[in-house]
Amino acid sequence: MTLRPKLAGSLLLTRTKNENIEVLMGRRSSAHAFMPKRYVFPGGRVDRVDHFAPLSGDLAPQCLVTMCRHVSERKARAIAVSAIRETAEETGLIIGKHADIPTRHKAWMPFRNVHACPNISGLSLIARAITPPGRVRRFDAWFFRADIAEVIHEPSNFIANELEDLRWVDLDTARSLELPHVTHFVLGELERLDAKPGAPPRHIRELAKKVRLDTL
Repeated sequence: MTLRPKLAGSLLLTRTKNENIEVLMGRRSSAHAFMPKRYVFPGGRVDRVDHFAPLSGDLAPQCLVTMCRHVSERKARAIAVSAIRETAEETGLIIGKHADIPTRHKAWMPFRNVHACPNISGLSLIARAITPPGRVRRFDAWFFRADIAEVIHEPSNFIANELEDLRWVDLDTARSLELPHVTHFVLGELERLDAKPGAPPRHIRELAKKVRLDTL
């Protein structure tokens, strides 16, 4: 029986250092059934709570239009929300606006602790990838980018549990790490979109004997 892909959001958090773009990455624990010991971007699957997030800022119009060619508005926002919620859980970094969050749900505790509401307005869409059939986990993953300036809180003593060896790396160094092949693709898309502002993001599909790229 073919597993149905679960929606997921990942975040490429970037900064510029010495005129080089750096991206935040971490290594998945060996205990993970899906891509153990591989370096990835923060992110994870969409949870029910993501559909009801008390947002302080919405997706940029073009990002929402692009995503809504493939999913509903509600799902598009939930995917983006999952990317910043998971980033908060895995790195301690909060992307939001200072405000009292109107929910007591435990998923938003990192935000509530610093009096912030999640904000997805600074996210741009980089790529989409669906795990091919036959894998132990399948995800319909959407990759977003946000600049470090979107972060309003960075803890001084955060202990990473889900992602080990959390670090900032330039793109050449990133490619030398042990990466899933889709992560190689997304890094390339980040460079492509930086070189061609306004170019559309793409969707990678792994077929039986080839890889297909489609414009989103």
